[in-house]
Amino acid sequence: MALSKRLVGLGFLSLIGITCLYYLALFTWGVVPPKSALSSQAKVEDAVVRFKVLPKSGVSKIASQLQEQGIEVPVLVFQIGARSLGVASSLKPGTYEFPANASLGSILLQMARGDRVREVVKLIPGMTIWQVRAAIDAHPALTHQTNSLSDAQLAKLLGLTQPSAEGWLFPDTYVFDPDDLDSSIYQRAYVGMQKQLANAWDLYLQGQPNDQVLKSPYQLLILASIIEKETGQASERGLISGVFHNRLRKGMMLQTDPTVIYGIGPRFDGNIRKTDLRRDTPYNTYMRYGLPPTPIAIPSKESLIAAAQPAPTNALYFVAKGNGSSHFSPSLKEHEAAVDRYQRLPAQSSTKSVK
Repeated sequence: MALSKRLVGLGFLSLIGITCLYYLALFTWGVVPPKSALSSQAKVEDAVVRFKVLPKSGVSKIASQLQEQGIEVPVLVFQIGARSLGVASSLKPGTYEFPANASLGSILLQMARGDRVREVVKLIPGMTIWQVRAAIDAHPALTHQTNSLSDAQLAKLLGLTQPSAEGWLFPDTYVFDPDDLDSSIYQRAYVGMQKQLANAWDLYLQGQPNDQVLKSPYQLLILASIIEKETGQASERGLISGVFHNRLRKGMMLQTDPTVIYGIGPRFDGNIRKTDLRRDTPYNTYMRYGLPPTPIAIPSKESLIAAAQPAPTNALYFVAKGNGSSHFSPSLKEHEAAVDRYQRLPAQSSTKSVK
């Protein structure tokens, strides 16, 4: 009896020892080769190696994919390792950076955490469509599908009825996996703007039930883009919106420089000339009444809300004071005095005015 107990005890200890050795091997057996081992040209920066795991892959497929990319681990061993760590069903797809000589256990736990490489592209409020496209086209981690498309073709790809996606892409920081399609960024940005615009339009309908100068969500988007480009100080968005609402209500021209600049296009050199203000284009609000035909930039959420909720004001004019804020005037006489005051020091102020 004592002998059998001793044998059982020894067997149990042996099992513990084998288990410990197994897990020790799992976390000490280096399975990730250095970069130089994966390339005919040895590289100095062998610290990490990138591997890609495709979506909707089970543990055996993941093992096969890693094998194809240079990790020499038998599929069965990979499966046993994943199951013994309890992560077989939680391995996540994506692009991973594994240190050279990383162990099987460490890469399995890293994939279970989803600790993968992520890239970002930033769309900044006030960007025009050509600036947005340049930023996306220039990102090296995206797979470029749209860089050969015209603006009209891109708009059609997004399902827009307008000839351009101008204004329809919500400014945000978009996180993506390396090699994602650039079209996915456009789709996400478009969906984001649809949501924000719908919310802003609801606010507008609630706040202006009997006095609506804007006739559609698209007009609100256009106005929000102008507010975005005209705002020097965030706290003044509502007042700037109020001025434009007042002018639209009275049938006055908007007379705002950013629309003229947009009409000039990417060739704009930073200076508006009298000839620009006198050139009749669809975007010259010094020559034409009402809103321009399209947005002139991508507006922020704050500008959308400002367009929907103009601040109560009797102002019809504003001029930049040179410190980021503006002077608002209810009459042309007061406005002209403000222009004289703030434009006489061009070295210390940059003027933008609505006349």
